Amino acid sequence: MGEGIRAEVRIESPEGCPVAGATEATGTASYSVSKSVNPVEGGRVTEEFMLDDEAVVEEADLADELTEVFAYGSKSAYRFEREHGRFCPCECVERFDCPVVDVHARAEALFVTFHAPDMETLQDVIGDLRGAYPSLDVQRLLRSEGNASEESLVFVDRGELTTRQQEVLETAHEMGYFEHPKRANGGEVADELGISRSTLSEHLAAAQSKLLGTILAS
Repeated sequence: MGEGIRAEVRIESPEGCPVAGATEATGTASYSVSKSVNPVEGGRVTEEFMLDDEAVVEEADLADELTEVFAYGSKSAYRFEREHGRFCPCECVERFDCPVVDVHARAEALFVTFHAPDMETLQDVIGDLRGAYPSLDVQRLLRSEGNASEESLVFVDRGELTTRQQEVLETAHEMGYFEHPKRANGGEVADELGISRSTLSEHLAAAQSKLLGTILAS
């Protein structure tokens, strides 16, 4: 059985994404995003997505970018074309041969779900995405049921940490504070951060308490 990982990420207001732009401008949710690449003219990509209310698109002055192609009930499907290779979120993922399996937008954020074959690929995809979209947040990680002895992935919301706590953890990790034997002691890490050892200890204790609470409760 496969041992892949299903990941869902959230990107705040991705620049140049008509799907996220439409939902932000209209205040509605979009879903059922689909994409096709012309096999003859590979430089062109056509995408479609659904909105709940066809009237809001005209009110948001997006009519020149989107074409309504289908409607039923209160839902309408809109189509737009774009150039391939402009480093949109979906293409960032697909560069690693990881097909995007779901895309939808709520408010100003785009949610992208994909399958990575292993943790190394997942880390590469997340790193590439975060480089282009600093607002990226990993919403959910699920490992395929493979070897029952393997540890399950646990989703940790970094938003639970303050900016300072995250900075302290990252600096301590990079300097080897958590290694055995340590490559840096508490005084050296505190000096690097420009804080006292007692303040360093307080930040580390608070951050570790939050992270361990999430991990052990999962």
